[in-house]
This record gives sequence, C-alpha cells and structure tokens, in this order.
Amino acid sequence: MKAMILAAGRGERMRPLTHSTPKPLLMAGGQCLIEYHLFALARQGIRDVVINLSWLGRQISDYLGNGRRYGLHIRYSEEGETPLETAGGIIQALPLLGEDPFLLVNGDIYTEFDFASLPTLTTTDAHLVMVNNPEHHPQGDFALSGDRLALHGDKLTYSGIGIYAPRLFAQLERGIRPLAPILREAIARGAISGQHYTGEWWDVGTPERLGQLDRFLRHKQTAGHDG
Repeated sequence: MKAMILAAGRGERMRPLTHSTPKPLLMAGGQCLIEYHLFALARQGIRDVVINLSWLGRQISDYLGNGRRYGLHIRYSEEGETPLETAGGIIQALPLLGEDPFLLVNGDIYTEFDFASLPTLTTTDAHLVMVNNPEHHPQGDFALSGDRLALHGDKLTYSGIGIYAPRLFAQLERGIRPLAPILREAIARGAISGQHYTGEWWDVGTPERLGQLDRFLRHKQTAGHDG
C-alpha cells in the first residue's frame, strides 16, 4: 500500500512559526513532525510515500530528499503557490498513488496509531479513524454507527488518518476542492466505514499545542531512558 502525507497547507494558525518554516518541519521532541509519520510508515511496512507541497514546499523536499534515510521512496506532488485543499491535493496526486486504496495522513498531527491495523477496503470507498473530540473541536465531525460513519448521532472527530479508494474521487475535476463535502455525500449513501481510536493523538494546530506536544515527547523520552 502507498501512503500520502498532506503537507501543503500554509499553517495560518501556527503563525508566526510558519512565516519561514513549513508546519511539517516544525520540531517537537527533537524531531520534525512529519518525520514521526515517515518512521512509523517504514516500521509498519509501507515503502512508497507521496507528499503534496505548496507553502515553502521546497524546504520539505530538500530536507526529506528521496526518503532513503527513512527506508522509504518519497515522491512529491507540487501544487504551486496556492494549496489545492485536501481533496484537490489528493486528486492531483492520484497519478502517483495508483489504482489501489492508499493511506492518507495529515502532516500536522502526532499519533501512535498503528497504521498496519487499518483494514483493506472492499465494500466502502474510505475508512476513517475517529478520535474523541478535543477541547478545541467539541462539536466533532461524524458519528460512528457500528462500523459505518453517519451524519447524525454522537459525533467524534476525524483524526486525519484514513484509507481511501481512488474511486471516491473519480470524475472530479482538478482544482481547489475541500474534502468534507465529498465525505458527507459518501457517508449519506453509507459508503464510508470507520473505527474509534482512543490512543495517543494530537492535532498540532497552534504554537501552544506544539509546545505541549514537545513537553509530552521530551517527558516520554526521559521516562524511557530512566526505565
């Protein structure tokens, strides 16, 4: 399976840190945010990774290179100066991702989720990992009814981790396009499955949350050395 990491956003809420550094290259626990994903993907047997680029994207490709030092083969999907939003970025990257379902991961989260535990898509167009609603997003996104997502009910938050079938984006034109309307339409016809993950997950969207994650990771590293 191939993976795509979303790394094209401007990181508006992370300013002023993102004036000169793209959000995926911000540091927490002595390592760039995006590197936690890269090492996790390699550990779990995924070798081919596509990363979409826009804001300060050259810094990302210069830093990560072809992925060899992570045990990966990285290719880049260039979006130009204006990010295409999530669905637009996926649609543009489809030629690099191929015809099989792929893993999608937001570049601005930290998680200890086991990517290898995700199911192989058979009857649905996507499978999303849902998490408990964080304080900054109390209303959630979608409900989980059995193994299917629903638009109504007790809502959870989409983690930014999922398996997507290219057919979900079939017939959609390239351009700036958000993902949420596509997901809502597919959920309404019962085409999206999901699961509830209660392990470690951080939405690293602001300088304050980046600082909290940095302290968490450094404490975890210290505790590990002490053990």
